[in-house]
Amino acid sequence: MSLGGCRHPEPPPARHIVLEQSWELESGDRVAGLWVTGSLGDVSVALNGGRLRAPFSGRVELAAKGYRCIYFSTPDVPAYLFRFCGVTQPQVGSVQAGQVIGRGRHIHFATLRRQPDGAWAIVEPSDHVLKQSLNQPLP
Repeated sequence: MSLGGCRHPEPPPARHIVLEQSWELESGDRVAGLWVTGSLGDVSVALNGGRLRAPFSGRVELAAKGYRCIYFSTPDVPAYLFRFCGVTQPQVGSVQAGQVIGRGRHIHFATLRRQPDGAWAIVEPSDHVLKQSLNQPLP
């Protein structure tokens, strides 16, 4: 007799990306035993345990590097990735616009653009995308 319903699903593989820039301190590093949760290029928002929402329909993936980071991608803007760090309870996989993709006390947001060589560069963040991620469900 097998109890197949008691198995824990395998976590999805984390996404590895190559960033064009690097800094001495980045999200996921430790300093004096404490986690670095944001870095140069991030915008930090006090979400106070609130919900983070998908700004468009797209896909959420766990980030291989960083402190509780996820990547959000969408076919609406295929040359860009949106990174959110400090996310708890991430909802990985396909999501619809306005759907909750996680929660957090402090969220660190970065916009990444694919370069011609395939690497990613942190670029000026999009306030529109950030507003859509922090607002209530879309109509």
